[in-house]
Amino acid sequence: MVERNKEYVQAARLIRVPTWRILVKHILPNTTTPLLVTATLNFGLGILIEATLSFLGVGMPPEQPSLGTLIRIGNQYLFSGQWWIVLFPGLQLCLLVVSINVLGDWLRDALNPKLR
Repeated sequence: MVERNKEYVQAARLIRVPTWRILVKHILPNTTTPLLVTATLNFGLGILIEATLSFLGVGMPPEQPSLGTLIRIGNQYLFSGQWWIVLFPGLQLCLLVVSINVLGDWLRDALNPKLR
């Protein structure tokens, strides 16, 4: 809706460019980048939410593999000297979410036309 009211779209309407061409040539390329970056950043958040729900026991079923389930199971053995059962799924979850967020930041920087 914001892109629809920009000057270049109004100029294209003024010279009677067809609506489909305005959508394909002007609005779609300018909205794809922010949507892609937002989707990438929200993907990491979704993984973190799923792991949290699985850790609490309300996410995936126990027989389905999930990092949150692995951390919950390993939490039972944490103080018995088997700390690695919790450490490695926790590190994997952290690395996964951080790498997806770094990818989203890189996409934002790489696809931002103001920084070129």
